[in-house]
Amino acid sequence: MSAVKSVPPNQTDAKKSWGEAAKAYLDRRAIIMLFLGFVAGIPILLIFSSLSLWLREAGIDRSVVTMFSWAALGYSFKFIWAPLVDAVPLPILTKLLGRRRSWILVAQLLIILAICLMASVNPVDESSLVWMAVGAVLLGFSSATQDIVIDAYRIELAPPSLQSVLSAMYTAGYRLGMIVAGAGALYLADYFGSTEALYSYEAWRNTYWIMAGVMGIGVVTTLLIHEPVSEQVRVPRQTSDYTRLVLVFALSVIGFVMVFANVGAILPDTESALWGFLIEMVHLALSLTTALVIGYALVKVGVVKEEVARATWIEPIADFFRRYGKKALLLLALIGLYRISDIVAGVISNVFYLDMGFTKTDIANAVKLVGVVMVIAGGFLGGLMAQKLRMMQAMMVGAILACVTNLLFVLLTYHQGSLPVMYMAVIFDNLAAGLASAVFIAFLSALTSIRFTAVQYAIFSSLMTLLPKVLGGYSGTIVDNMGYPFFFIFTFAIGIPILVLIYLVDKHIVIGDNDDIYGDNDGNDDGGNDVTNKLAKANPNLTDTKEPPRASE
Repeated sequence: MSAVKSVPPNQTDAKKSWGEAAKAYLDRRAIIMLFLGFVAGIPILLIFSSLSLWLREAGIDRSVVTMFSWAALGYSFKFIWAPLVDAVPLPILTKLLGRRRSWILVAQLLIILAICLMASVNPVDESSLVWMAVGAVLLGFSSATQDIVIDAYRIELAPPSLQSVLSAMYTAGYRLGMIVAGAGALYLADYFGSTEALYSYEAWRNTYWIMAGVMGIGVVTTLLIHEPVSEQVRVPRQTSDYTRLVLVFALSVIGFVMVFANVGAILPDTESALWGFLIEMVHLALSLTTALVIGYALVKVGVVKEEVARATWIEPIADFFRRYGKKALLLLALIGLYRISDIVAGVISNVFYLDMGFTKTDIANAVKLVGVVMVIAGGFLGGLMAQKLRMMQAMMVGAILACVTNLLFVLLTYHQGSLPVMYMAVIFDNLAAGLASAVFIAFLSALTSIRFTAVQYAIFSSLMTLLPKVLGGYSGTIVDNMGYPFFFIFTFAIGIPILVLIYLVDKHIVIGDNDDIYGDNDGNDDGGNDVTNKLAKANPNLTDTKEPPRASE
């Protein structure tokens, strides 16, 4: 949706009572997102924790186990194929279900296929591990694809004023899905008789079969929900154009895989964490550059029309900069830094709790149970707040809480082993994280053009974790050299500049349809001319792009 609308926003959305704001969670669209969030949260832990324990019980070397985490790289690079998801219709299914539902359904069926493929492999037979890897990669790719389409579906399903509610419900469902695929899968494997001392392939096979069955909830949900209403005009293209687009993408991916697999063998080994990180960055950069060169060359030789390739991959990015001009850089800085304080602190949290003298049971009860509940509660609170306040006011509250709550862990370093202090820190930290996440997702949704929902949101969501995760990789080094108190004060301090970014964005850029840029008269005094003048004054870099509306209230 355009950041500027050609009609005054509905100011009643920004002035709802708390009761009216709470009723929004009973909206049918919010319930839809709860179910879609649930099935989106299932696959990721079937690649990470649950799969890791399965492989370890089967006696697979730790180095091989950790390599399987690469199967989830699709989550970090989903913006690369998001344009295809946005542009390419699926034969037959698109006409039957619509553009978004058809892609969601295909992604879910591929997820089920991947889980069943993994279930069919006994990792004790090392010669069959390649099929386990294929299943894990397919699971990561199809799950990331499902995320792309669900994000686009959510943004198109409701106006920006309801996005905070939808994101809170989606987050709640996602967390519940992770509990089922994480703790639930472990309980099932244990129930069926597999332990570290006595490995049972049948136990894990049955567990993954059940997880595949749970994904059936998503299939039923997709078939029952409706396609978002959109008046978006799409340029009709020939089937051959779509086929050529997919071919260019497939050949580029093959080039990436070949370079990644072969260059890694010739790069030097090192025990230094810093040099190892830099070498891996070079490894990844070479692979990505190869893929880009292959794609560019294929376009230039005419495998796909240059106009089609530009409309698919370049136009979504160009649209963002056209709408915001130079101020797009300010927005990108805020997107890349907003979650840095809590993400960097969270990277080392489990190790911190162990070092503070807490047992694994203490950590599981506090973080995996109470913490998850508080994240969900924070998401709901963030959704309510975003309906009561302007977008950037809610962002400011979330940013302040996200960095200030890190100081509670400094207090915990002076009360090591104290469960009451630990629970206080976990409760407030996770509550703040859930609140900040909900309002931030609503912020990203408001930035996303309705014409390029899948692509632009995929880019934003990848950017928001890139720098925090890179910096988080050095959290252990910071603690080793400076200690925990300094580390958590540092994570608090790096959150302070974010407040300045929020202030600047709020001052110079209009975000969402509940930011009152029209003044107390709601833009009704002078009609359209008055509205246009105030829009230009509030944000001279923006123009009315005449985008189609999202589904109306």
